[in-house]
Amino acid sequence: MVKVLFLALFLLTSLTARENPFFPSSGEKDIPLTSNIDSKLTPLKRATLTLPSTARVIEGVTVSYKSLDGSRHTETIELDNSVDWHLPIFISQSYTNEVQKVTVPKKKVVKAKKVPKKQSSYKKIAGIKLISFYAKDKKLKIITQDAIIRNFLLVKPHRIVCDFKRDTNIKSYLKEMPKDSVFTKIRVGNHDGYYRVVIELDGHYRHTTKDTKDGYIFELK
Repeated sequence: MVKVLFLALFLLTSLTARENPFFPSSGEKDIPLTSNIDSKLTPLKRATLTLPSTARVIEGVTVSYKSLDGSRHTETIELDNSVDWHLPIFISQSYTNEVQKVTVPKKKVVKAKKVPKKQSSYKKIAGIKLISFYAKDKKLKIITQDAIIRNFLLVKPHRIVCDFKRDTNIKSYLKEMPKDSVFTKIRVGNHDGYYRVVIELDGHYRHTTKDTKDGYIFELK
């Protein structure tokens, strides 16, 4: 009998109990919990992303987000579109409902059509006696009787350099363009046996050159 009591007392002393049963033991893993408490973060309305001037094609958009349990994930939209780096890309989560209004059609009044005046598609932006410059979007038409020796690109700032063959003595010329033009400055300077034209650009471009009957056309890509 004494042995049985001693064995029972030994087993009771060897048992371990948790001090607080409402908290997990050290060997248990934390369970992810969700909550309906409002976050103090500002709700997303609109964000913008500006691309560098070297961007030409947008291949996709990836969004990183955090779940209720705190884990991080990403979602990607595959795209393959041309992009104008001058314009920002918007990320928005707001929208407005468009209400269609029903209107009674009015009787059309026939008016005589006005014949539009013919206008040149290029606009003159700079020029001196030997050479003139006309712009249209990303095209630059150069009117001159002088042959081009060479043209090449330089950076910082990004610019096209053209050398025209002529033994002359002209004064240095500088013309700054409006801010909305891709051609920001045009400079002309005299050298031994030729004069140099420098066309500064608002970003990184490739360009093509085409000969015309009265000069050259540069098109930016």
